[in-house]
Amino acid sequence: MKVKVTLTKSPIGYSKSQHKVLQALGLGKVGSSAVHEDSPGILGMVHKCMHLVTVETQAQ
Repeated sequence: MKVKVTLTKSPIGYSKSQHKVLQALGLGKVGSSAVHEDSPGILGMVHKCMHLVTVETQAQ
């Protein structure tokens, strides 16, 4: 299964570690999206920035 992560809120004013997590997910500007495999590492990164992103699941 894959997850589509979309940045919906600006990370300005949040910690640098959250900025780095968003960069690692491939999200730069508000509205940008990235599709990743459903893995524990990716889900942990999404959980850390859940208040800034929306997540959609996609079947393969």
